[in-house]
Amino acid sequence: MPVPSIARLPVPDSVLNMFRDQEEKETVVDDRSKHGGRVRTFAHERGNWATYIYVPYEAQEDFLDLLQLLLAHAHTYVASLTAAAEFHISLSQSVVLRHHWINPFVQSLKEHLSSFQRFVCRADQVKIYTNDTKTRTFVGLEISAGHAQFLELVSEVDRVMEEFNLSPFYKNPSFHLSLAWCVGNLSEKLEGPCLQELQEIVDGFEDSSNLLRIHAADVRCKSGKKVFSFPLR
Repeated sequence: MPVPSIARLPVPDSVLNMFRDQEEKETVVDDRSKHGGRVRTFAHERGNWATYIYVPYEAQEDFLDLLQLLLAHAHTYVASLTAAAEFHISLSQSVVLRHHWINPFVQSLKEHLSSFQRFVCRADQVKIYTNDTKTRTFVGLEISAGHAQFLELVSEVDRVMEEFNLSPFYKNPSFHLSLAWCVGNLSEKLEGPCLQELQEIVDGFEDSSNLLRIHAADVRCKSGKKVFSFPLR
């Protein structure tokens, strides 16, 4: 179990404000054609770093074969679905960090996650998701085993978020591995018969019970283009 962290002293306003004059806003034209038509969750601003915490999954050839079968079938319902470029299980929402807070944020994560043991989970339940603003739809594999361990990780990540006045993770989260996405809210087209058929493909795939076991060996934090890794014990 995680070791309770020592209470931190409040950060003086003088320190919080010392970089504000230097980090002026930058106007950016949001060219959706450069990122598949996706809409930014928050406006781009100089000194702001989009940041999120996750458990990575390194896809093997058999997993990619299963993904291609699922995508080919889902395309009969929504042709615009695109396979995910990388795979992970989120432990936080995407938040904005000021550049000068990245190092203390990462150090705090390291302290809070230092006592966690590695574990194995299973992601084998097909589920359809949308983002908060309903501008994107996802096909994912929900965790069916390992939920308690993920809740413990999120509890510690949320404590770090609280230290920096950032949003915690969702209440009653559905931990999942996103497989594919498309622009817009197309969940109605993918739920119902499509969802059931995708689940049948997963259940019938050779050795899927072992294939969809995920070894959670480290937690990562991506802030801008920087990736920080926190190995579990």
